Amino acid sequence: MPVNLTAPVASSLHPVAGVRIGVAEAGVRKANRKDLTVFLLDEGASVGGVFTSNRFCAAPVQICRERLDAGAAVRAIVVNTGNANAGTGEDGLARARQTCEALAAQLKLQPDQVLPFSTGVIMEPLPVERIVAGLPAAIADAQLTHWARAAEGIMTTDTVPKAASAKAMVGGVEVTITGISKGAGMIRPNMATMLGFLATDAKVDQAVMKQLAFELAEGSFNRVTIDGDTSTNDSFIVIATNKAANAPVTALDSADGQALKEALMGVARQLAQAIVRDGEGATKFITVQVEGGKTAAECRQVAYAIAHSPLVKTAFFASDPNLGRILAAVGYAGIDDLDQTRIDLYLDDVHVAVNGGRNPSYREEDGQRVMKQAEITVRVNLGRGSASDTVWTCDLSHDYVSINADYRS
Repeated sequence: MPVNLTAPVASSLHPVAGVRIGVAEAGVRKANRKDLTVFLLDEGASVGGVFTSNRFCAAPVQICRERLDAGAAVRAIVVNTGNANAGTGEDGLARARQTCEALAAQLKLQPDQVLPFSTGVIMEPLPVERIVAGLPAAIADAQLTHWARAAEGIMTTDTVPKAASAKAMVGGVEVTITGISKGAGMIRPNMATMLGFLATDAKVDQAVMKQLAFELAEGSFNRVTIDGDTSTNDSFIVIATNKAANAPVTALDSADGQALKEALMGVARQLAQAIVRDGEGATKFITVQVEGGKTAAECRQVAYAIAHSPLVKTAFFASDPNLGRILAAVGYAGIDDLDQTRIDLYLDDVHVAVNGGRNPSYREEDGQRVMKQAEITVRVNLGRGSASDTVWTCDLSHDYVSINADYRS
């Protein structure tokens, strides 16, 4: 069961002018399942993206990077589930390009104006014939209001579709932001095993879109982890349709740039945290805050050591306040000059460890009380500076093993 997460209400997701979305059942892996989604963008949209750091990246990731780096004027996005088209070599690249060519032909576009995305099982040939056959139905389904359908259409092992929406003021003008994401396992940053699509009608110069996507990912999707695995297909795309009446954002450090980024970040974090809340087998949502570091990077390093530890995560699943496991993770995080006598540990409001040792006033029942909660904050103070960083993760349950043991069945 997802942790305090429910399916989005379709009417709560604001349409974004210039983005129409269609969903179809192409039978990519299973029949009678929404598994093919197209985003149709009006001419003039600005698009940026960031992708997995896994060097064994999937064919569609390679193509998307190539096209965005070349400055392609993106007009369409095609997403299939059920097959990752990863570990498929030159044949996989050819099949991804064939998908783009087919969609481009039907929309009277150039193939390089189409970005392909795939998610699902690795090292199986992409059934491109089924995808191509499903494209007319997906195009015919395209509507401004189909964000909720798209959230369903990109799911794999997700149990709940993930979408979020907001309105914000940029330069005195109201702009709209809506996005969807998917992911439930193989979640680790840079990026997580996820797909994320975030759109706004704000005017944004194409020249800043790559940096905007990077900064948004750094504050959201690159701060989540479920199991420490980095996927082959992770992708996060940001679209600005330039339909709103605001003055074009040409610099992210401008007042308008900061206002827009803050609003986009709010939605991106909702989407990223939704992935953790729906992590495979998750029963608890855990915020790991590390402060008092010399740099944010070392704080993040410690946070991930805690968040990736199977011993820590299984203790949370069992509601067992075996909190020495957290201190052990802090110790092996890789800070060579860490002084353990300066470390404090908190579990929500419970002060567990002080100056590297058990707090004399700490009581096991207080730790147990917090560990039983569905949402928990772990806070570590390193006592060596003023930097901080935060990571979101979940526990590790029996169901995680069962889900991944049966993934291909």
